[in-house]
Amino acid sequence: MPKAEVGQTIGFGRLSVFRALARHDRPRKAMVRPTAGVTLIEMLVVVAVIGIIVGVSAPSVSAGLDSVRLASTGDAIASFLNGAVTHAERSEQPVEVVISLTDGTISADGADGFARRFHVPQGITMDKVLPELGEFESGNRQILIVPGGTAPAIGVEYSNRHGGRRRVELDPMTGFPRVETVNTK
Repeated sequence: MPKAEVGQTIGFGRLSVFRALARHDRPRKAMVRPTAGVTLIEMLVVVAVIGIIVGVSAPSVSAGLDSVRLASTGDAIASFLNGAVTHAERSEQPVEVVISLTDGTISADGADGFARRFHVPQGITMDKVLPELGEFESGNRQILIVPGGTAPAIGVEYSNRHGGRRRVELDPMTGFPRVETVNTK
């Protein structure tokens, strides 16, 4: 094919080749979606899925909180009884401990003005005081902790609304309380 000189015209076929090459050199425009956002149907599906997840997990969360409350109540009762025994030994004064099943409270009062109160948290009930006295059992049990003496062999059983049961017992040999799970079979 002969070369074109300056000022000479180019054939129509060659011009289309130059145009095609020039088109590839130009920067392309980015494709933009005409609308961006979330449709109402998509939003309803997401809200429904979240609602199902919350509905399924709520009972297990409630049971978990009740078991934590049960464990912390045991620790609190053990600490309370340990504090009463320790105060009787250190002050060399007797301490009266009153356990009220009807009120769900434990109180400790000393002759020297020592006074402590404990109330079980909501959702926890004190079921019985050990050892059981049978027909002589009333709503309140009074125990006297004497300095220099043996710690009384007492215990408190308590439970939550999901059926979990625990027992706190004062060991008469050591004077320390221990918390144990009660099997309800």
